[in-house]
Amino acid sequence: MTTKLIIAVLFSLCFYSSVSAQNPLKSPAHIGFIYPLSTNGVHAAEYTNGMSMHAIAGVSYAEQAFCASGVANIIKSDAKGLIASGFANIVLNRSKGLMAAGFMNYNKNDMMGVHAAGFLNYTGNGEGLQASGFANVSKNNFRGAQFAGFINISENVNVQGAGFANMAKDIEGLQFAGFINKAKNVNTQVAGFINIAKDVKGVQLAGFINIADSSDYPIGIVNIIKKGEKSLGLMIDEDLTTMATFRSGGRVMYGIVGAGVNFKYDGDPLFALEAGIGAHINISKNFRLNIEGTGTSYTDTDLETYFHSSVRLLPTLRLGNTMDIYAGPSLNYIVYDGGNSTRLGENYVWTDKAWDYVHRLYFGGVAGIQFHL
Repeated sequence: MTTKLIIAVLFSLCFYSSVSAQNPLKSPAHIGFIYPLSTNGVHAAEYTNGMSMHAIAGVSYAEQAFCASGVANIIKSDAKGLIASGFANIVLNRSKGLMAAGFMNYNKNDMMGVHAAGFLNYTGNGEGLQASGFANVSKNNFRGAQFAGFINISENVNVQGAGFANMAKDIEGLQFAGFINKAKNVNTQVAGFINIAKDVKGVQLAGFINIADSSDYPIGIVNIIKKGEKSLGLMIDEDLTTMATFRSGGRVMYGIVGAGVNFKYDGDPLFALEAGIGAHINISKNFRLNIEGTGTSYTDTDLETYFHSSVRLLPTLRLGNTMDIYAGPSLNYIVYDGGNSTRLGENYVWTDKAWDYVHRLYFGGVAGIQFHL
């Protein structure tokens, strides 16, 4: 039975089940093949059942404890207990308990408990857990957690976790996604690529970019915070690498990206790309201490590569809202192919060679100026 045929059968069953009396009957057990071939016959949509079992699909007014079908369950009003099917569960009012389907759980109004589906969970309002292989959708509010292989959508929710994207208005707890999180108000966001929010109370952690009106603790390479800071600058280090930098972030955390060149390496230039994160420690209005951790990749015209990581402690003088001037010490680690030569980190305090790679640890320093945007 194809998916299109199954969906057509479900719509037909929903239509026939809607033509029923307003006062439901009661049955301790409902056994059948497919509507209306069951113990409740053509009046199946009028019955509230203690338990139901159907080879293909079942129709009922309400279920009190257990309902299982090979393909689908269609329940006009409320469902309680365990509702399980190979393809879809459709509840046209409220559910309480566990709903499990191979493809889809549809709950028109309110659900409480757990929805587990191979493809999609949908509810009006919810409390508990939605877990699906592709998507979870809560039309209004969901008190609990949504976990999906691809996307979660809700108005208000506590926790969302998705392989690709989360979309919500208000998040009381955590959003984490493989690619993107989007919310209006949120506590914490974790994304593989981008976070978007209005007000963030806690941490924004992204593989590349954070965007928010207000976020004190964005952790990403680029952070576009409306009430935060952004600056362009120039920096030079102990090996005479000159770098153009862009720093962006919130009141406390910020990100660093840079590009530059070093002419010290045997007369041939080394081109450098840098990324990292930093934190502000505000001492006074005009003075702060910045702590930064960065990683830099150097390469020359022969495509020989050097990997450099650094931790910096940077006393910074703030000249109003226009510019910062800074200088401070750094602890550096560099690794490169032992078959090459380098003048980077010549005054090292430790060196080693393993697996044809040279490792060096050395102290240095940086100085620079940056202009606020």
